[in-house]
Amino acid sequence: MSETHESILRRTWRRYRSVPIIYRIAVAFVLGTALGATVGEQAGVLSPLGDLFLRLLEMLIIPIVVFTLLGGMRKLTPSRLGKVGGLTVGLYVVTTTIAAVIGLAVANLFDPGSAVEFTGGEAQEAEPPTVTEVLLGIVPENPLAAMVQGDILATIFFVIVFGLALTMVREATSEESIADAIDGFFAFVDAGTEALFKIVWGVMEYGVIGVFALMAAAIGTEGLGAIVQLGSLVGVIAIGIAIHMAVTYLGVMTIGILGQSPLAFLSGAKDAMLTAFAIRSSSGTLPVTITNAEENLKIDESVYGFGLPLGATINMDGAAIRQAVTAVFAANLVGVSLGLGEQILVLFTVILISIGTAGVPGAGLIMLTVILSALGLPLAIVGFVAGVDPILGRIATMNNVTGDLAVSSVVGKWTGAIDFTQGVWSDAPTPEHGEEGLAADD
Repeated sequence: MSETHESILRRTWRRYRSVPIIYRIAVAFVLGTALGATVGEQAGVLSPLGDLFLRLLEMLIIPIVVFTLLGGMRKLTPSRLGKVGGLTVGLYVVTTTIAAVIGLAVANLFDPGSAVEFTGGEAQEAEPPTVTEVLLGIVPENPLAAMVQGDILATIFFVIVFGLALTMVREATSEESIADAIDGFFAFVDAGTEALFKIVWGVMEYGVIGVFALMAAAIGTEGLGAIVQLGSLVGVIAIGIAIHMAVTYLGVMTIGILGQSPLAFLSGAKDAMLTAFAIRSSSGTLPVTITNAEENLKIDESVYGFGLPLGATINMDGAAIRQAVTAVFAANLVGVSLGLGEQILVLFTVILISIGTAGVPGAGLIMLTVILSALGLPLAIVGFVAGVDPILGRIATMNNVTGDLAVSSVVGKWTGAIDFTQGVWSDAPTPEHGEEGLAADD
């Protein structure tokens, strides 16, 4: 007896679902581009399907920011923020800031996206904010109003402050009822985050249709010349990441602080770097990252046991470069010049939102949605850049994981918890400026 139509459809659906979502979106990007180039402006009839995808993304912005940031704050309890914790968190903030600055610098230097004007949407703000307005705007007059109005930076600031306050009260309180209430609140946050992940999964599944429609309509209107701009986007982001890794990780941190050979560090970190490039997930790479830290780089568990899991959650150097460059790229596409105040807004947003995005499926596109909303730029650009997300995600994740290991190595050096006489360090030339190792820092 032949298979029923229902079983064939079920098997076909399972095979379809077995392909990672980001690759299905990439295929939709290509097919939508081909359709737009073939039928021209008639492809605009598909615009409502793309608009629905953008509305769904916009619907998720504030909930994602609130729940994922609160979940991230739970990990930063005062008891964990001792010397090792404080140094680790501080270095993550510093390296992410440097990454965002490098991203903005290379974006301003190469000006990606400036050759073609994208008419898929218009910026919502004609008057750029001043530096003072950006800095004052971080603190909301009314946190609930900021959330309702979609004021991203003010929402992020309040959620971080509130989350840290909750963890401090939980650590300090001796009243069981208060402790139970806070634990219950964070349990609710965890449940809410899981529910949001399910919604994000559904939105990204629909994103296959949404990106197809967006690209068909965009290319039908703009022509294939718009696609060339994506090559400049990828190239500038790759340049920014290469500069950040060479200068920050290998130059300042490995040579300047550790006093060791950059080749030795790369040799110790290469397994994690290659795995991150292959699977595009800092969290998924964590077992390999931990193995490299312990066996190759000889970092003590007291350092990597805290720093690496936290880094997989909040250290997003590669994403910071990617989002900073894409923000300038998006502004150029719609013919908007980002002023100093707006670029500072990008800097703050990238740094703060990085705390809570690592565990979100489709994190790069969700993060970009948040930043475009903060700048008042059209969300249609999310669909436009989705086709190169697999490439950008790989190089950004590799950068993130490399940064986790570099920071853990430096913290190990400063706390006497790394052994430079073993592992990859033992084969490297000994620095002339002194003995290195566990005993050297005691």
